[in-house]
Amino acid sequence: MSEQTQESGTAPSRVVVVGAGMAGVQTAVALREQGFTGSVTLIGAEPHQPYDRPPLSKAVLLGKAEGSAFDVDFEALGIELRLGREVTGVRPADHELDTAEGPVPYDELVLATGAEPVRLPGAEGVPGVHLLRTLDDAERLRPVLARQHDIVVVGAGWIGAEFATAAREAGCAVTVVEAADRPLAGALPAEVAAPMAGWYADHGVTLRTHARVARVEPGSVVLDDGSRLPAGAVVVGIGARPATGWLAGSGIALGARGDVLADDHLRSSAPDVHAVGDCASFPSGRYGERLLVHHWDNALQGPRTVAANIIGETPAVYDPVPYFWSEQFGRFVQYVGHHASADTTLWRGDPAGPAWSVCWLREGRLEALLAVGRPRDLAQGRRLIEAGTPMDPALLADPARPLKAATA
Repeated sequence: MSEQTQESGTAPSRVVVVGAGMAGVQTAVALREQGFTGSVTLIGAEPHQPYDRPPLSKAVLLGKAEGSAFDVDFEALGIELRLGREVTGVRPADHELDTAEGPVPYDELVLATGAEPVRLPGAEGVPGVHLLRTLDDAERLRPVLARQHDIVVVGAGWIGAEFATAAREAGCAVTVVEAADRPLAGALPAEVAAPMAGWYADHGVTLRTHARVARVEPGSVVLDDGSRLPAGAVVVGIGARPATGWLAGSGIALGARGDVLADDHLRSSAPDVHAVGDCASFPSGRYGERLLVHHWDNALQGPRTVAANIIGETPAVYDPVPYFWSEQFGRFVQYVGHHASADTTLWRGDPAGPAWSVCWLREGRLEALLAVGRPRDLAQGRRLIEAGTPMDPALLADPARPLKAATA
């Protein structure tokens, strides 16, 4: 709560949440679950009922599902939806949002605007160039897959691999171009990402690394070495950045990546303004650095902390063990933790096989774990990371031994 609210002894009566994705919806729901009785308004830029994003690159894209709307009865919860509304700014001193339809007052504001995809320079406006972030993006891509076009995917990150998987399942010829020397270059160390490069060829996908796009023309992608790739469609998956451009001039502190600099209770630098999900970073005592986590689990967990702050409780410090998953090329890939400060890397199983894990340790304790087809490793590893349990490296390296039986 704000200092002003605390001094007057009154609870906030109006909460406005900007962003109707996972983080925004879960914040609104958590407020009601935790007993907030004031007004809750959820403002979304898209006209659609609020929906979940992971199915967009899978079931929705392949026509196996029409949508992925959240199973939430907003009316029964007394949550007002204002959809298809663009928010243009915020004036914290006035406790007002600026929208295309006029100002919206608030007592407490939650920033949950998520992230927006990085666009490929020079490709905007070229026919056949697509992003995959929204339901509308998926709807535009569905008939492209159905026509079995030659498709070029720019970027071999998580979303590029997931889209390439779906496109191959639909019968398309797929080439993935990646400027780095390997897939997932920004996410995983070279020796861990290396086995994943073979997954592309195993599924009939051409992967071209060290390949930079010089330009996109109708029907083709031209690389900087002069080679030309036929492309009935181009899908760009080169990353995402916090959707915070609209906060310019607000005085709310942003980081170098455009992230709202939240504190360890997910409060922004402005009074009564909270930030959660993909648009916000937070200081992690566990990992000793500020984390910007662009994954579903963070958008699910953070709202409970925000809701507790708003209703006046003193929540625990927000310091989660990050977690995400990806389904690609017939494999279920899961990652938990943050490996940047690890001093030891251990493998469990053969990376050439269908199931293996990588463990990162720091001073004998598990910091992070990547599991390919080993969900039990993931579940046990997550608990061991949270507990900070000392591990025995020799036992840990035995893939036949459960993780929980490899403690020191």
